Amino acid sequence: MVNFEAIIFYLFLLDSLGANIVVWFSPGFVKWYKKKLPSVSKHAPLTKGWVFLYLILVLWVGCALNRLGII
Repeated sequence: MVNFEAIIFYLFLLDSLGANIVVWFSPGFVKWYKKKLPSVSKHAPLTKGWVFLYLILVLWVGCALNRLGII
């Protein structure tokens, strides 16, 4: 049986991987994001540093969940 925490972790993992793919391989989308959603991009910037940090934090939580035997 899959735990609730594991489902949330996998959703965040997919989100962080998707954000990294978009930022590293699609600069046109980042420009569109900043132009169309300025208030959101102010609080959640799509920059290489921030999305890489997001991925690292998600992987860190995944390691913690793995040590606890949840995933």
